[in-house]
Amino acid sequence: MSTLYDKLGGQPALEQIVDELHKRIATDNTLNHFFAGTDMAKQRNHLVAFLSQIFEGPKQYGGRPMDKTHAGMKLQQQHFDAITKHLSEAMAVRGESAEDTSAALDRVSNLKGAILNK
Repeated sequence: MSTLYDKLGGQPALEQIVDELHKRIATDNTLNHFFAGTDMAKQRNHLVAFLSQIFEGPKQYGGRPMDKTHAGMKLQQQHFDAITKHLSEAMAVRGESAEDTSAALDRVSNLKGAILNK
């Protein structure tokens, strides 16, 4: 049985999805201030590796746990919702199926408590 990582198209697909997600975040005034001063190339690599891992691809994420990464940022439900909306749209731009997009969003949603530090 193929993994979600494989269904999406592996590493090249995740790189395209993350690039599209970052474009959307950059123009979203409710989110872009969280990334001010962030090395976006480094963030891109971390996010691609992280998504690879949670989508059952290669385990290459070496960053901090989600609760530590987002500690002190005061992220709220509306920020999480905006990111998941942008992720869904980024996947649609790439032509991912509704089923695979839903599966991806479910995996991300499972981390909401850690991301929002709640």
